[in-house]
Amino acid sequence: MKTKIHLAICLLCLAVIWSATAQEKEVPSLDNPISVQYLKKNLRKSQPRLVLNSQIKNKLKTKLKNDELVQNMYKAIKLNAESIYDEPLLERVMVGRRLLSTSREMLWRVNMLGMVYQMENDEKALNRLNNEVLAVCNFSDWNPSHFLDVAEMSMAVAFALDWTEGKLPSSTIELAKNALIEKGIAPSWPENGNTPGWAFGHNNWNQVCNGGMIAASIAIAEKDPELAAKTISRALDGMVQALKQYSPDGVYPEGSTYWGYGTSFSVVTSAFLESAFGSDFGIADYPAFKESAVFRYLMNTPSGWYYNFADCGDKRGAAGDVILAWFANKTGNSEFFEEERFLMPAEEMGKLSRLGGAALVWLSQYEEKSDVEIPLAWKGDGSNPIVVFKGDDEHNYYFGGKGGRATTSHGNMDAGSFIFELNGVRWVIDPGNQAYHELEKTGFDLWGSCQDCQRWTLLTKNNFGHSTVTVNNELFVNNGQATLEHFQSGEKPQAIFDLTAVYAGNVNSAKRTFTKDSPVSVVIEDEIEISEKTQFITWQLMTTADVEFVEGGAVLKQEGKTLKLENLSHPELSLSLVSLYPAPMELDRQIEGLKRIELRIPAWIIEDGKTEIKIRLSEN
Repeated sequence: MKTKIHLAICLLCLAVIWSATAQEKEVPSLDNPISVQYLKKNLRKSQPRLVLNSQIKNKLKTKLKNDELVQNMYKAIKLNAESIYDEPLLERVMVGRRLLSTSREMLWRVNMLGMVYQMENDEKALNRLNNEVLAVCNFSDWNPSHFLDVAEMSMAVAFALDWTEGKLPSSTIELAKNALIEKGIAPSWPENGNTPGWAFGHNNWNQVCNGGMIAASIAIAEKDPELAAKTISRALDGMVQALKQYSPDGVYPEGSTYWGYGTSFSVVTSAFLESAFGSDFGIADYPAFKESAVFRYLMNTPSGWYYNFADCGDKRGAAGDVILAWFANKTGNSEFFEEERFLMPAEEMGKLSRLGGAALVWLSQYEEKSDVEIPLAWKGDGSNPIVVFKGDDEHNYYFGGKGGRATTSHGNMDAGSFIFELNGVRWVIDPGNQAYHELEKTGFDLWGSCQDCQRWTLLTKNNFGHSTVTVNNELFVNNGQATLEHFQSGEKPQAIFDLTAVYAGNVNSAKRTFTKDSPVSVVIEDEIEISEKTQFITWQLMTTADVEFVEGGAVLKQEGKTLKLENLSHPELSLSLVSLYPAPMELDRQIEGLKRIELRIPAWIIEDGKTEIKIRLSEN
């Protein structure tokens, strides 16, 4: 008997190992021919070669003569560049543990001034670029303990060297190349021989840091080809670990804001590899990467907010989305090209993206090839699965619901949560993100994700601050994965999430169904099988609307409009209201008017161990 058990365990272990190996083999690699010999033979010798090269530059200049949109965006770039001359040169000023704001400012300055110099050979821009480069390259370091800072600064200096085409003083060029090696690339190769975690990590750090190191390596390739080749090669091997996170449908697990961050660096890396080598080695065509443009598009809601799950900002800016425009260029899909926003008065665009200079290139390359309609019901599976139901313009209907787990990068205990907009009003909210430094400077551990970590004490991070179901007033299991079990589109789209894993045995099973049952309503159904541990179940809805309880439910009022909440399953139980403004903790994000509507169901009234909670939200 023991032999049989031992054999079964061995077979099981082999099966697990085989499965993991098979899955790893299924992850496509990028092409990676990089060696010193390949670098010397294939890297473009002349500058510019980062995003721009001679052919691309000539086409861009032609567009500037006859394309209204490109002209307008370039006007905005010039206005941004002009504003820099009134600013002092950058200094090594830390904000908490980060130099990141300085690095980002440098990347923006170089993009604006560099593009003006490329288009006009503007001596004023060249002189200012020289002074900017001298300033940052004389910093003691670029803060390698927070490597994002190094990566963005490295990319900035690499662009400055490249877009000035050797016209900077030779002493500046030498200083900059030495800085790129000593302050940029060298810290990415620790003396102890360990590989830095970001190099093969699964989040935006991978994309930003590897992109910055590739840019720096191209800039110093002639000076140190061995260092350049091994750094680019490592980056191409490592980037797949971040790129595979978009699979299978394009969802960026960290939310829309971080899509903008991580994806922007993969996009610009693709662009400068193409211009420098004639190939991006498979980045643009990586599975589900282009599909992520649909995800980004659908995260913009009718109210002007994002579907702001994970550590996402609340609202997008007014200017056109230059990263989404790269996808428009690659696919020809006009839905991704925000023409009206790119044509808004240049004076009203404000401060552009820090990659806005580079983005002018793909804006100039865009040609409409298709007008692919974005689906009104969409699902994105993966580690943080979401669904979106939209409606016609008349009602501005938008519903977003999700599964996932809290330990996803920048994740929250928000499995089963949802947002809902109707008639231009966001009725059901996600509490969104809050400033990192303001928390960190108090000593708060924001980044630990263990079950008892401080992160989960925040209302923006725990399940008590999201529109989901809480059992026994306990936190979700931090690593419990809520999966998307079923999805159907059509006239009445529906999605079912299995939330069982987040409850740690407090219930035997829990499934949440979202159904758009009419053009002005959504139904939320929870099927729950209780366990011996179940004491009570709390159905939650987060809102900033005024709430009036009525027979069978409630009426929400906001911006002169109303929404009806119907308690279809338990009309005999009264809803209750918990005010969360001010929030429970001083460190919590303070959201004016925030409140939680609750339906509390004690276990002792549940018959046969199963219950169904059914709530309908509809136009009143």
